[in-house]
Amino acid sequence: MGIEDASMRNGRALSDQWADSVVVRPRTTEQHITVNKRLVLGFAISILTLIVVTAIAITLSVSFERCAAESSGVLAANGSSNSKWKKSRDGNISHRDSEDEQQPWRHLRLPATLRPRHYDLRLSVYMENFTFSGEVNIEFECVHSTKFIVLRTDRLEVEKVLVYSDSKKAGAMRIQRRFHYQPKQVYVIALHREMKPLRTYKINITFHALIEHELLGFFRSSYVLNGERRFLAVTQFSPTHARKAFPCFDEPIYKATFRVSLKHESSYQSLSNMPVEASTSDEDGWVTNHFSRTPRMSTYYLAWAVCNFTYREAVADNGVVIRLYARPDAIQSGSGDYALHITKRLLQFYQDYFKVKYSLPKLDLLAVPKHPYAAMENWGLSVFVEQKILLDPDVSSFSYQMELTMVVVHEICHQWFGDLVTPVWWEDVWLKEGFAHYFEYIGADFLYPKWNMVMNLTGRHLIRAERQQDPLQEVFEATDIDRVFDWIAYKKVKELNELDYLMTHMYGNAARDDLWNKFSEAMQREGKDINITQVMDRWTLQMGYPVVTISKNDSLDNSVTISQEHFIYDTDAKIQNPELFNKSFKWQIPLTLAVGNSSHISTETIIWVSNKTETHRVGHVDGETWLLGNINQTGYFRVNYDLHNWRLLIQQLMSNPTIISVGNRAGLIDDVFNLARAGYLPQNVPLQMISYLSQETEFLPWHAASRALYQLDKLLDRTEDHSLFSDYVLTQVEPKYLKLGWPATSPDGSFMQVAYQTEELQREVMMLACSFGNKHCHRQAVSLISDWISSNKNRIPPNVRDIVYCTGVSLMDEDVWEFIWMKFHSSTAISEKKVLLEALTCSDNIFLLNRLLNLSLTSDLVPDQDVIDVIIHVGRNPLGRHLAWRYFREKWDILNSRYGEALFMNSKLISGVTEFLNTEAELNELKEFILTSGGESAPAFARAVEIVQANVKWHILFQQQFYRWLRKAPDG
Repeated sequence: MGIEDASMRNGRALSDQWADSVVVRPRTTEQHITVNKRLVLGFAISILTLIVVTAIAITLSVSFERCAAESSGVLAANGSSNSKWKKSRDGNISHRDSEDEQQPWRHLRLPATLRPRHYDLRLSVYMENFTFSGEVNIEFECVHSTKFIVLRTDRLEVEKVLVYSDSKKAGAMRIQRRFHYQPKQVYVIALHREMKPLRTYKINITFHALIEHELLGFFRSSYVLNGERRFLAVTQFSPTHARKAFPCFDEPIYKATFRVSLKHESSYQSLSNMPVEASTSDEDGWVTNHFSRTPRMSTYYLAWAVCNFTYREAVADNGVVIRLYARPDAIQSGSGDYALHITKRLLQFYQDYFKVKYSLPKLDLLAVPKHPYAAMENWGLSVFVEQKILLDPDVSSFSYQMELTMVVVHEICHQWFGDLVTPVWWEDVWLKEGFAHYFEYIGADFLYPKWNMVMNLTGRHLIRAERQQDPLQEVFEATDIDRVFDWIAYKKVKELNELDYLMTHMYGNAARDDLWNKFSEAMQREGKDINITQVMDRWTLQMGYPVVTISKNDSLDNSVTISQEHFIYDTDAKIQNPELFNKSFKWQIPLTLAVGNSSHISTETIIWVSNKTETHRVGHVDGETWLLGNINQTGYFRVNYDLHNWRLLIQQLMSNPTIISVGNRAGLIDDVFNLARAGYLPQNVPLQMISYLSQETEFLPWHAASRALYQLDKLLDRTEDHSLFSDYVLTQVEPKYLKLGWPATSPDGSFMQVAYQTEELQREVMMLACSFGNKHCHRQAVSLISDWISSNKNRIPPNVRDIVYCTGVSLMDEDVWEFIWMKFHSSTAISEKKVLLEALTCSDNIFLLNRLLNLSLTSDLVPDQDVIDVIIHVGRNPLGRHLAWRYFREKWDILNSRYGEALFMNSKLISGVTEFLNTEAELNELKEFILTSGGESAPAFARAVEIVQANVKWHILFQQQFYRWLRKAPDG
């Protein structure tokens, strides 16, 4: 969750290797780039990673906007070339006006005059009143003459400040004045005389602060054990919250070493990035743990915790000690054993795969009840919210296990990409997120080859989220962070390791051009003269992504016409905001193309599309030949065809779908629904395409279809003719549902194991059948719930419990709701509690839904992440949609005060509550609400307005056409 610049070769000679040239780039939209299958298998588009990166982008958005003019020339500090570093900074300083020269604290970025080398941080933690006091000694080097020491602080009460020089003169330097400048969250120390370049200085600061309730900085949380409430305190510094815990150079570029000491009551234990080096006890029952010195790292990767958890331990083959810390009851039940086991295997695997040793002697995994993100990859002390690391195999579904696995794998990968090599600044956050996101699939494939994660990499998560483009987001479009990586090949990423990307930048920073240059060099060695930077600029400096339209050229034999344009759902936005949706937008698109017929598909060819419209010769094309673009969905763009080609593709799927690969079948479904949603195609085309699903035997196409159908269902579920749609969907789903049936049980009552792909397909089809009203599925769910209530023994297969619970709650009476609520309270399994809580949102009783909303916000038993999920899930219930929207507005002040700075959670809440609003009245309510309450969440609200406008527009333009076709459809 952080970023920096140029390169730090290693941890030695830190001063000499401080500065590589640091190029300041405009704040840009991070866009997707694509290349063919020979160059790529593609990077998966995971919604949890996009949401995490959205948090980082939006957290900084207000400051980016406010300070754009004054900060465009401010440079980061780091690298390997002192002359370039000095030149870039001198150039920056020369452009400041006289006032700014005298007031460096007004800039977005810290002044480049100083660089830290080492922190000695000592804290005393008072859990009885949730406060802490501290003393920090910072050793730093002066790069340019200055009187000012500018540090980041926020919510800290600074008590005493002393500054010392490394000269032989004894005593502290004279301080002229010192003050806190809140607009930039800095503390300024103005000295009586200037500090000199190449000299080392030390600053000593004592301070105190609160251990906050909100989930950033150094915050507190709690849990209940044997009826007793217990408290813990833990840090979350990414992206900009180390400044809440101690004064520091809190920007990713300013790497340094740290030595931490924590003093607390002996009834608690403390953890940090490094092992305990020494421990001392006081007579008053307090203990002080002194932790070893860290490697060179960014402030936002520093971490500590004070808790009374217990742990399980394992030792990796490379000798690294791995401990998983959690609530004592969770450790005792073995809920942490799964994550501990896979971490042990992964640590050795990634070390061998990257050929770079894991740098620390230990790795702790900490499971906390509340956290603003799924996890945080602090170096040596990774913190996870309990739902993403604790697993009870007896009650957890396979999908829950898979999601948990991917989170753990992702965070372990960050120990290299992120912790060891850190991006320069937040605009390049994808340097770590893209790598980690890609390699999480490689790691998962190592753990579970039968999961076939390589196919998931090129298919499942390249089924893109229905993403709206925000015309206000061009400055910080890091919401699309992973898209930049889609075109990079597995082969190329592997080559990058061989090119020593990690070795070049270890213990330091990397910027985007470092990556592009490495890829350009690799391609040049293969004889391909492609300037990757030029290609990438089209994607990173332009908003959104394209739709490529492929049509047969009737005037030229065996030729096709290929055009590109900016894809957007709300076409009116192009008229309303012509400067943002510029018709001149062009991308360099590596389009893979194949030609096929009823029995054969050609080998793919690659066409580099650079112009708005181009004509290309392809293989033999006639009236019965279809075209297929973006083979295996390796490119991040949508593909449209002329209507005749769509009909031929649909006929192919109906007659022999396996001619087209699994990934492409999923991609066709995803594209056709989204193209119709945006008005590029008639509404009947996607409906006709899914009529082949009864023949589909693979999970990925079904997954693509279910995503698209649920989106449509939420648009239509409050319309009078909704049953036309649900009946049509059931017609397509029921043959496969009846064939697959429900999970089987063996004679002893245990659930029979089947292959992963089969289990996931069965679950996907069951979910569709129950959701759209299949009577058999409803009766089965009601029967299982009734059996559970009467016998008090849960015989429901774990993999479908969420389906059964939700269906039962929606169909049965209030007593069932109360039963599920009781089970939520009594269950100790994290995964089971989450499923039970979400099932309560399925009720068709408005009173119960309203009660649940109020209980979730006021009950300590509901974690913060689950409060948000409850509100969102109530909003997905057609009977609860307006209720959730009204509740959101009424409780906004409370919600915003709780999650305000944790913008990841705030953005998730705003998006989830508003994404299915689709009436003019709701749109107007949203706009009015934003005028009075938008505040720092303005970017998220702006996206929400665009989504709701597109929903409203779809109803105006396409609803009647949609239902008109369904009334005439053969199976409608």
